[in-house]
Amino acid sequence: MKNILLPTDFSENAYNAIKYALQLLSDEECTFYLLNTYTPVLYDNEYLVYSSTQPTLTEIYRNNSLRGLERVLRKIKRNFQNDKHEFKKISSFNMLNDELKEQVKEKNIDLVVMGTKGATGAEEILFGTHTVHAIKKVKCPLLAVPSHYEYKPPKEILFPTDYESGLPKLLSFLKEIALKNASNIHILHVYLKTTLTEEQEKKKKALGSSLKNIAHHFYSIADKSVPQAIYDFQEENPIDMLAMVNNKHSFFENLLFRPVINEIGFHVKVPFLVIPSEKKR
Repeated sequence: MKNILLPTDFSENAYNAIKYALQLLSDEECTFYLLNTYTPVLYDNEYLVYSSTQPTLTEIYRNNSLRGLERVLRKIKRNFQNDKHEFKKISSFNMLNDELKEQVKEKNIDLVVMGTKGATGAEEILFGTHTVHAIKKVKCPLLAVPSHYEYKPPKEILFPTDYESGLPKLLSFLKEIALKNASNIHILHVYLKTTLTEEQEKKKKALGSSLKNIAHHFYSIADKSVPQAIYDFQEENPIDMLAMVNNKHSFFENLLFRPVINEIGFHVKVPFLVIPSEKKR
């Protein structure tokens, strides 16, 4: 049984991510937690004092949150009937990323699935503040699904790595996806030096051994930035999912969290699976 956390702000973008999760895990026994957070920031003191018999602003927000969750659940059950899937609703007066962190720990969450913002006029993910902060805070795999992305089985998975970090235990989640979908994993290394160090060679060999039951291929690209190499690889090869390990000692945080990247978006057209390293956990 897997525990999956599905944050929603009741937008189509959020529901699109929920649809992807339900289809990706259609054969798995799962408990899906639908999460909505609300944080009323404006209070009318006179209203609170002189209208004490009326609902407070917090109560209004909470009722709207509960009604929204019920609407989403009805829509899911109307469109995705699956006896293997159970749903629970969580409405919380909290900041989203703080609540994500708490729920991941409390509910022993295996995966968080979030929608991303589509960049106007460009085929790319634009990582919003919530997504970037969630990637930094959440200590379980997180799957970011682009706006309007239509589900298809992830047959081709791109896995960029610098061979600098060890293999996290949570890589098993990626391996499960690959085995279930008979996927090919394309391991992409962008290098500055012509040869790998002895330690990098060991980690590359360990990665190959870990994927021995899964079709995988190694690629090396020189003289490009990592974002450009990923973008070019997707242009030249059919890719259904991007997966990376979030390790501060690798290129990951520089890749996603530099202000320029946050502003222009990251050129990813497919769902993006972020796997925390052991140190991140």
